[in-house]
Amino acid sequence: MTATGQTSARTRGTICSRSRWPLLTQPPALVSYVCAILAFYTVLVAVLARATVFHTCDLAMFGALTLCGAVCIEATRRLGMPAGVSRDLLSAWWLPAAFLLPPVYALLAPVPMQILLQLRVRATVLYRRVFSAAAIGLAAGAASAAFHHWVAGPARLSSGQGGPIVVAAACAVLFTVLNTALIAVAAHASDPEGRWGEVLWDRERVLLDAVELCLGVLVAVVCGINLTLLLLVLPPVVLLQRSLLHAQLQAAARTDAKTGLLNAAAWQREADTEIVRAQRTGNPLALVLVDIDHFKKVNDTYGHLVGDQVLAEVAATLRTQLREYDVVGRFGGEEFVVLLPGADVHEARRVAERLRVRVGRMAVPTEQAAVTVTVSAGVAILNIHGEDLLELLAAADLALYRAKELGRDRICLPAAPLAPPPRSADGAAGAIP
Repeated sequence: MTATGQTSARTRGTICSRSRWPLLTQPPALVSYVCAILAFYTVLVAVLARATVFHTCDLAMFGALTLCGAVCIEATRRLGMPAGVSRDLLSAWWLPAAFLLPPVYALLAPVPMQILLQLRVRATVLYRRVFSAAAIGLAAGAASAAFHHWVAGPARLSSGQGGPIVVAAACAVLFTVLNTALIAVAAHASDPEGRWGEVLWDRERVLLDAVELCLGVLVAVVCGINLTLLLLVLPPVVLLQRSLLHAQLQAAARTDAKTGLLNAAAWQREADTEIVRAQRTGNPLALVLVDIDHFKKVNDTYGHLVGDQVLAEVAATLRTQLREYDVVGRFGGEEFVVLLPGADVHEARRVAERLRVRVGRMAVPTEQAAVTVTVSAGVAILNIHGEDLLELLAAADLALYRAKELGRDRICLPAAPLAPPPRSADGAAGAIP
């Protein structure tokens, strides 16, 4: 990234406006969806609150569950929270409120915890925090209504009977499905070209959801037996929460903050592993070095905030056009690097050309104009242009330089395979002139 230049008065006004009303800068579909969900949530809370008789024992249980959630948040606060979508085990306290208390409590349960997360852990854009509370509340409210419809009284859950426990588990699944669906629709409205698989389930998310649901049902059973038993349940939940956040933070340390791709060090480690595997199995492998053309001009013309947005959009485009096992990362500045296991020269050229075309069709909206960029790419093939990662990178860099010289917005391979280092008369490797 080049050094920060001066910001025009118009740009400063745009930044201030976005900081005050960031939701209004989002796509209209997302604005409409978020407003509709928040309006429905507000009306539903008001209607149920008027129809609910608030008993002291219910308020005490709600306060105890909220306090346990607050303790979990405070116990993990020093670890922080990774940016973007993160996972926690706070459903261990929302689900008992849904099963043991009237539905209005389930709607309200996420609110104090989201406030605490915003104030004590990590401040994020306010509308996202409010939407998260509403989405979780609506999902928990639906699970609560379904549970109370099928189970005569909450006390039956702690009686040890199989029927109420099965119903509670099914309602917990309903909670997860609805919550994920609400979040996924918002994510898709924000980025219509994004893949649904990125915000829905994969194997790890399903495992985490299963653990979270089991934990929520167990806490509900224990809480139904005796509220003081929460003192025995709280420590293991805190430990699990810390372990989960620690793993997420370790994963976040491997990614580039601006693009969400692997950073250079993490990409190199994974690329080394893939190259060793390819050498051992004899499978083909290709490396593609991608560079945004005239990126400095984008920064100088539109500002670095737009430049960062262009980087993020290019990264998202690359990610959506690659396979799950392709290794893609940000190499530095406006350069990206892609490792393609199993790709020969023809497949590598085809993939690189598809990336070039897709990025060329991309448009980043700004107040002045829609910003479009092109990319140039250099392709290198294992055992043809290099035997290890450094040789492949050097070959791809030469090919990229050749693409730039030929006019940019094109794909090139090295002019010829890299020659081995010259050797002296006694066989020792000499310097390349």
